[in-house]
Amino acid sequence: MHERVLAERERELGPAHPDTLNARNSLARTYRAAGRGGDAVRLAERALADCERVQGPGHPDTLAARAELAQAYLSAGLREQAIALFERALAGQEQVLGPRHPDALTARANLGHALRAAGRPKEAISLFERTLADREKVQGGDHPDTLAARGNLGSAYRAAGRLRDAIGVYKRALADRERVQGPDHPDTLTARANLADTYHMAHKLRDALPLYERTFADRERIQGPDHPDTITACGNLASAYHSARKLAMALPLYERTLADCERVHGADHPDTLASMGNLAHAYHTAGRLTEALTVFERTLAECERVLGPGHPLTETARENYQAAAQG
Repeated sequence: MHERVLAERERELGPAHPDTLNARNSLARTYRAAGRGGDAVRLAERALADCERVQGPGHPDTLAARAELAQAYLSAGLREQAIALFERALAGQEQVLGPRHPDALTARANLGHALRAAGRPKEAISLFERTLADREKVQGGDHPDTLAARGNLGSAYRAAGRLRDAIGVYKRALADRERVQGPDHPDTLTARANLADTYHMAHKLRDALPLYERTFADRERIQGPDHPDTITACGNLASAYHSARKLAMALPLYERTLADCERVHGADHPDTLASMGNLAHAYHTAGRLTEALTVFERTLAECERVLGPGHPLTETARENYQAAAQG
């Protein structure tokens, strides 16, 4: 659809018309969402060049095109290029709109996401802390952007290993989501899952397990058993039971997660391959060595076929299979 719209606008309005430039940016976003990183980068680069040439470097559409190209770079794994462009986008937004304009705050958050993805969480933290403070002042504590900013800060704390700080932020984020959006809102469910994951990372399983159990039950009730978030919640609960040495409860959930991934995502999806490896590991922990070895072997074969021999998931599958075969 977006491809047809772009073609029509180029034909009817010309390649340099503002509506054509916006259509090109929209198509780039569509490609990015579909995982077509190369196509997204190609279109976004042209959109930015055209906006700069036609509308000037400080035009709002040019600022938006610069941010879109940075997102495309990030999605394509070009992190350093993305960071450089996000920095330029932030400077442009602050100069044109002011440092506390909502669009400038979004630009600052985008730079924080890129820094965190590049393994620079300490730099991201300072940006997220400032963004949250400014969101609260400008938009208020209950604004959706403020709620999202608090979750972003929690994620950066967690990535930096500051689990106590992350737990405190995530607890506040969950309470705010429940109060403002209600207990069944998808963002509330995500906030609950984030807190559960952080408790799990901090080895606080007594706190993590009830949150995982509620998240899975709520996802299944609200979003349905086939929703990707429900499948992920099932796998997360299985992992938490596994960590708590409750294998009798973990194994059926691991088996369900794999079956659901195969049915919903397909046999070649990375989540399916990962869930296969998780099930094999659980079988091995439970002493079901024959089943473990069979599933480890299958996982390795599928990873090599789908991802190639050098992919990190394939290398992990190979190490697990070799360890199981020797032990």
